Amino acid sequence: MRILLTNDDGIYAPGLRALRREIQKLGEVLVVAPATEQSAAGHSVTLTTPLIAQEVLDDQGQLLGWAVEGKPADCVKLALRELLPWTPDLIVSGLNAGSNSGINVLYSGTVAAAIEGAFFRITSIATSMEYVRLKPMDFAKGAALSRQVIEQILKHRPEKGSLFNINIPSPDRGPVRGIRVLPQNIAPFVEGFDRRTDPRGRVYFWTTPDFDCPDPHPDTDVTALAEGYITVTPLQFDLTNAAILKRMRDWDWQEPRE
Repeated sequence: MRILLTNDDGIYAPGLRALRREIQKLGEVLVVAPATEQSAAGHSVTLTTPLIAQEVLDDQGQLLGWAVEGKPADCVKLALRELLPWTPDLIVSGLNAGSNSGINVLYSGTVAAAIEGAFFRITSIATSMEYVRLKPMDFAKGAALSRQVIEQILKHRPEKGSLFNINIPSPDRGPVRGIRVLPQNIAPFVEGFDRRTDPRGRVYFWTTPDFDCPDPHPDTDVTALAEGYITVTPLQFDLTNAAILKRMRDWDWQEPRE
């Protein structure tokens, strides 16, 4: 199996290195990832500046992949169109430092990279590890768990272009209680902002690291993750509201006048 590995934390992120070691057990792995951190970049792409790509070697002096001065979606586009010597059988994005559950999926560069892979009809999987306290994360454990979940997904031979989002609970929650396949929570998170004033009297804001989901809903990824379960959510990128579309076709549309 040939695997493209990417992320949004950057090519030098410890989560990516840990996950690479694990998924090398599944096949040949090449990395194309941002040169610098691109967290919460969403599905943005670069249009007006060059996408500089540089080869990066691993600790053994072998080709790890390419660092791209761009966004996660840029990395996948460039990998598939220009950089890789082969078409991958699988695209994996992660291991992200911090969960990508609930509505945060829409902001996530990690998930966006996987979505970009699904555009190309390649099975794509995003994987993230929750943290509940600012302290060193056990990426080795999170990567091992991610690899085992990925193996189980692949065992069922998903259709080309299938898209999955995995979240690994923080070790602070205790031993993993199992795997739950659940829908994405769509309740908005409540974010905090620290208001400050600079030396010139201008007001500015820092986004605080605390995110709270006031309406977590039972049986969603946010709830199960908080209960110590690994969550797996199949995603899709078709944003069409089919129910409303069907009703709108029956509206009495009048041709606009010029």
